[in-house]
Amino acid sequence: MTTLTFLAADAQTSPFGNPIVMIGLMMVMFYFLLIRPQQKQKKELAARISAMAKGDKVISIGGIHGTVHHISEKTVTIKLSEGVFVPFEKSSIQTVVKVGKGEKKADDKPAAEEKA
Repeated sequence: MTTLTFLAADAQTSPFGNPIVMIGLMMVMFYFLLIRPQQKQKKELAARISAMAKGDKVISIGGIHGTVHHISEKTVTIKLSEGVFVPFEKSSIQTVVKVGKGEKKADDKPAAEEKA
């Protein structure tokens, strides 16, 4: 009879039965599933914005597409079309697409137009 009493006592004191342990486990899960990936995404975006250069294609938070024309300390001037330049805060840039060596920049004209 004493063995059954000890087994019953052990079943009631499992570590997952304690509400404080469960709350702690939930907090750890939230950190690894929600908070940590979001922090990583913010760091990557900040790195892309700080590495932004003239000619890179960007998309603003409002969905405006353009190419970087000029960069200052806090603002970026974006070329929307020929002769249309709009200044934006750097924090309002959502996506930066680097223009590689193989790709042509938006300011470059096709070879056919240059010969004419």
